[in-house]
Amino acid sequence: MRVLQHEGEGMGLGGTAKKIQKVADRAEQLYSKLNDVYDQVQQLRESLEETSERVEQLEVENAKQQALVEALAREQGVDVDEVLADLDAETAEAADAGAESEATTADGSGE
Repeated sequence: MRVLQHEGEGMGLGGTAKKIQKVADRAEQLYSKLNDVYDQVQQLRESLEETSERVEQLEVENAKQQALVEALAREQGVDVDEVLADLDAETAEAADAGAESEATTADGSGE
């Protein structure tokens, strides 16, 4: 078994040890970054769940308020369906006008 025949052969082991240490250091850095990303994903999940719960609560509250407003409107003789249909028509017209305005601006013919 040859351990070290020449002085130069020992240098290869030192270089290899340095390379292994660099790889180990880099692996540790990547592992740390991976843990950071994992923590961020967990925080996003928690935030998403909280937001989802809030949205559900707001939807329920909105439905209750809508029912109350519609009941009050009917009590005052307002045709709720007609008002909603008019509102939908106005919203559609405004959206069409906005789209036409954007198209005119985009092609330069509106300047």
